[in-house]
Amino acid sequence: MTTSNTAFIRRKWPLLVVVCLAIVALIGVIAYLQTSPQTNDAYVYADTIDVVPEVSGQIVEMPIQDNQRVKKGDLLFKIDDRQYRAMLLDAQSRLAALDAQIRLTGRTVKAQEYNAQSVTAAVARAQALVQQTTSSRQRLEPLVPQGFASQEELDQARTAEKAARAELNATLLQAKQATAAVSGVDALVAQREGALAQIALATINLERTEVRAPFSGTVVALKTTTGQFASAIKPVFTLIDSDHWYVVANFRETDLNDIHPGTAATIRVMTDHHHVFSGRVDSVGAGVLASGDSVIEGLPVIQKSINWVHVSQRFPVKIVVTDADPRLFRLGASATATLQLWPSQP
Repeated sequence: MTTSNTAFIRRKWPLLVVVCLAIVALIGVIAYLQTSPQTNDAYVYADTIDVVPEVSGQIVEMPIQDNQRVKKGDLLFKIDDRQYRAMLLDAQSRLAALDAQIRLTGRTVKAQEYNAQSVTAAVARAQALVQQTTSSRQRLEPLVPQGFASQEELDQARTAEKAARAELNATLLQAKQATAAVSGVDALVAQREGALAQIALATINLERTEVRAPFSGTVVALKTTTGQFASAIKPVFTLIDSDHWYVVANFRETDLNDIHPGTAATIRVMTDHHHVFSGRVDSVGAGVLASGDSVIEGLPVIQKSINWVHVSQRFPVKIVVTDADPRLFRLGASATATLQLWPSQP
């Protein structure tokens, strides 16, 4: 009996080893999936801008082509700048005319100020004369009854005082008129500030006739050429930022607890699946549109299902690719993302 059991064990031990290895492999796979979640539901993403001219006009120069790579500062297209140059010259001529008018008005103001100063001096002389004639009259009035002065001298003193007061009043009126006549250049200076603002705006608009690349990228969706009228509110084409690439990977909600910004990732793109790129998690999506969110006539729409299996929702995880190859990365291309959750992220 013992010999029979021993022979049975000897025959079955390879099978036991295989079963043990399979269990170990299964445990390893489960551990790997828990520490390195992976998804094929991912795509390449990059920031894009619509290239819109800030001024309107006919395109007279366009040295680029569709799907062409450009560097930051390269000329994308140029708009006819003749009208904007004319606007700048017109604003500059208005400024020159205002400067000439300010200089001329300044000389006139100086003359008016000198005249006002002269009249002010005349007022002072008239006031002194009034004081003198008044004093003479006051000295003669008590002398006439005593016979030390004649009535004629007193009458002459009174007449001189009246004449001096009349002269003073006339001089004061002239002083008011001279002071009121003194103008200024404040209004012209204010107009000059407006002319300077027009020159600055015209200069900016002239510079905007040349549209240059704000960053290195790739031109896409270009469907026009020279001769086309470009509007200040209509995009001409799209520019893809080729310096910064991302992969948006949709992970199941059951995998999100251990995914945090900074989590390391490896990326493969369908363009060259054998090439592995490095990356890190930039952000984790905060929400998605669920199937019951759509509302028609006040009632939520529930999608029909053939079974009662509950499928885990997926949320987008944005991954920054740190060593992207622009030759292999294209906006919207399929990708595979694998996260390294070991060691665990804080």
